[in-house]
Amino acid sequence: MQTFSQLGPSEIFFIARRANPITRAQLWFTGRLSFRQETFGVRLKNRVEFNPRPVPPNLIAAEKEEAKAVLTLFFKKQGLSNSVSVRIINKSEHFIDHLVSRLHSVHKARYLVGRELTTLEIRDSLIPYLEHLHEEHGDLLSDLVVSFPDPPTDPRPVSSSSPAPLSPPRGLTDSALDTRKLRAVSRVSELDTEGALRPQTLYLLDLGLTLEQIKTITRKFSAFPYYSLEGKIKPVVEFLLDLGIPKSDIPTILCKRPQICGISLTDNLKPTMTFLETLGIDKNQWAKIIYRFPAILTYSRQKLTSTVEFLTQTGLSEEQIGRILTRCPNIMSYSVEDKLRPTMEYFRSLNVDVAVLLHRCPQTFGLSIESNLKPVTEFFLEKGYGIDEIGIMISRYGALYTFSLKENLTPKWDYFQTMDYPKSELVKFPQFFGYSLQERIKPRYELVKRSGVRLLLNQVLSLSGVEFEKVVKKKMMKKLVSDNNNEIADSE
Repeated sequence: MQTFSQLGPSEIFFIARRANPITRAQLWFTGRLSFRQETFGVRLKNRVEFNPRPVPPNLIAAEKEEAKAVLTLFFKKQGLSNSVSVRIINKSEHFIDHLVSRLHSVHKARYLVGRELTTLEIRDSLIPYLEHLHEEHGDLLSDLVVSFPDPPTDPRPVSSSSPAPLSPPRGLTDSALDTRKLRAVSRVSELDTEGALRPQTLYLLDLGLTLEQIKTITRKFSAFPYYSLEGKIKPVVEFLLDLGIPKSDIPTILCKRPQICGISLTDNLKPTMTFLETLGIDKNQWAKIIYRFPAILTYSRQKLTSTVEFLTQTGLSEEQIGRILTRCPNIMSYSVEDKLRPTMEYFRSLNVDVAVLLHRCPQTFGLSIESNLKPVTEFFLEKGYGIDEIGIMISRYGALYTFSLKENLTPKWDYFQTMDYPKSELVKFPQFFGYSLQERIKPRYELVKRSGVRLLLNQVLSLSGVEFEKVVKKKMMKKLVSDNNNEIADSE
């Protein structure tokens, strides 16, 4: 029998394919499987080492689901659609096994003491490895993943200068079943020998989730039903409850971001919260922040830092950044290069103070430039406003661009045309578009019109009901006195 050092570069060796395969629970890979592009061979560089400590089958299953999620995310980032990525994963069982084995190799010490890997640790271990394989194989990677450990059937040259974009492997059709999700969803409602649901499912039901909600979560994130109840789900839920989050809000949080249960409290979640507090987040507002956007706790330190650096570059102070992150934590989900920076440049082209806009209405930066921002700009240009006037309007009322043209801006503009105000009044008071047409604008303006008095547009809409009535009565009395004086003067 050949030793590993005797294997030639064109030979293929993979221990899982032997007649009596050794299970992942018994096998540690201390080396990395190296794919030789020029010969499309696979060989194990280093030794295979056995460890007597078995890995629990449920942990293996959970890690496989995590590995599939990471691989799906990686393919999507390379430009493949979600459906194609899923079909590739469904055909890549042996490669998924290899990724899990790699986790056991990289984090061997963790397994020796029985500690589970968190979602972030799994992601941080596998993404660099996948990036390396992509650099080495380019658009052949998807074929290699499917055919692993065998070589792809149709080798094609790959440029050594840069990785080529991934293309779907041949042989994958739309009829491929998503067996991974089906297995995970069926696990949710599985019964034990006594006819009872799994402890994880019972615990989630007690929190207020329905069985259908748990299945919906699983369809989005198939690793969820494999999470350990005592090791992952319960500690995170109890931590959230200790922060002051009502039990009734836990289902919403888990539906929004089930991955939060895969994060280590001591290694990731708590340090991330401490880091965000140093950036200015109000620690007394964590319950509200997590309820609004639980994903903020699942982002890497690098992503959080890059967003804060961008906000600083716009001219915002640390205190202002803290307020933004507290009020609108989902701004952390926006890509700096794909979303935040292009939006900043667009508003600067309208002569808008970006720092002011970010502080007043950060959610504006989550809008699509082509689908949301440009149509609103064109709308006001068509109405006769100049770029500078539009810039003033958005600077004074940051939420202006968040409104629907069809449902909000157009009907309110049409009604404004019937009001006795010049167009410039909207430049002074663009908040007009933020009030209800039926419940505020029409009733108040019609009252002013019947009273025969004249008020500034902001007086008509921004005053409270009591103050509005006082101003109208005062104007009416003043008009009455003025009319009487005019009649006396005319009679004389």
